[in-house]
Amino acid sequence: MKNKAYTLDYIDSPRSCAVFSCPHSGTDYPADFVRNSCLSPAQLRSSEDAFVDRFLGDALGAPVLKARFPRAYVDLNRAAGEMDPALVRDIKGGAVNPRIAAGLGVVPRVVANGQVIQLGKMTRSEALQRLDIAYHPYHQALSQVIKQQLARFGICYLFDFHSMPRSALGGKFSTKRRPDVILGDRYGTACDAWFGDAVALAFEAAGFEVARNTPFAGGYITRHYGAPKKGIQAIQIEIDRGLYMDEKSVRPLPEFDRFAKRISGVAARLARLVPPQKAMAAE
Repeated sequence: MKNKAYTLDYIDSPRSCAVFSCPHSGTDYPADFVRNSCLSPAQLRSSEDAFVDRFLGDALGAPVLKARFPRAYVDLNRAAGEMDPALVRDIKGGAVNPRIAAGLGVVPRVVANGQVIQLGKMTRSEALQRLDIAYHPYHQALSQVIKQQLARFGICYLFDFHSMPRSALGGKFSTKRRPDVILGDRYGTACDAWFGDAVALAFEAAGFEVARNTPFAGGYITRHYGAPKKGIQAIQIEIDRGLYMDEKSVRPLPEFDRFAKRISGVAARLARLVPPQKAMAAE
């Protein structure tokens, strides 16, 4: 299913209770947005989770939702009310959290390395129009597909796929091997312990070094949709983009296909996860 805001790979009879989400891999840059920006197209792409959507094919037996608009235009991993008063006029009330203060609200003011996207401010109606075009349709689709999976299976696994700049980890892991993957579950509130452990094991079994919740504990999607008591297990997956792409040119590395196959294999394993009580009953 193709919509202006997203592409939904959905099969009529899913074999898995999983839902895969790629909110930051969109590449449909509106012409007027690019024209009004003070950045080059390449600079605008620096905040993309480029190529992450290629890791998730239609062989998973589960719905895959992919954004079409880029993160620089609207950030789908923010709450709709996270408006930046430094960018949007007539914003009243509400606390300015660290994300907004850094220019990373739902309508971003900056891309990677704090590069300002456009000079001056936009009207509140312009910002809300972006949400109507790109934000609300994506979240409506995500909510609907989660609801369908719950109705069919009684449980839903939400895997929110992202990538992180290689520089994002800095010296945080200088005393041990640098992680390839960061899993964020909002410190255990977005999923049950068995689920987070099983996701980590799936990546480790494929040879990836995994860390949990540092420095990425999961964004709005994980926090908003994760509800383990209601049967929704949600986790954010951040993959070191330096492992498969040239970050400066935003081009896949020669070993991209081999790397994508590894991640696709992990995704297939994630789609087949079974709660521990069911696994014991089957033995």
